[in-house]
Amino acid sequence: MKKGHWILIIVLGAIVVIAAGIYSWVKGNYNGLVERSQEVAAQWANVENQYQRRADLIPNLVATVKGYATHEKATLEGVIDARARATQVRIDFNDLNEETLAKYAQVQGELSSALSRLMAVSEAYPDLKANRNFTDLQTQLEGTENRIATERRRYNDAVQAYNVYVQQFPRNLIAGMFGFTPKTFFAAEAGADKAPKVEF
Repeated sequence: MKKGHWILIIVLGAIVVIAAGIYSWVKGNYNGLVERSQEVAAQWANVENQYQRRADLIPNLVATVKGYATHEKATLEGVIDARARATQVRIDFNDLNEETLAKYAQVQGELSSALSRLMAVSEAYPDLKANRNFTDLQTQLEGTENRIATERRRYNDAVQAYNVYVQQFPRNLIAGMFGFTPKTFFAAEAGADKAPKVEF
């Protein structure tokens, strides 16, 4: 064989090896992006699941309170209306951004506020406070609120890990090519650092 053929074979072999290495690198980074994106999606589903659990407890709570505090109609209707608004807002994971997340947080915050008013009303009814069904529901709601806080924190942890992964060089080049963009954190509502005022 001529010397030129050997050089051509070596060059083609080197190109094949380099191409295989690049393919492997791109494939590994792409799969890592998909995996982390799915972790964020799964964690968002856990957040929604806990909010849904809370929404599912509310009808029983309202029915129990209604039996004892029938003249608290405005408070009961406020909880029912807030629950309806909260359950109507659904966000597709692919549409999670600051605006949609803020809207979701707002309606969930309105529901939390309405529930706080309902719990404050219960203080005026000793028979209601002594009702086992009410205390069980109240305990379940408190537990659910804790679960919501936990799942929101885990969601934010997953978003942080994903965002770091997506923005690191040179992985950010692969992310940009395939449309992987940073995700939005679930932030506290405005004024959440202040205790709510309850007036009777």
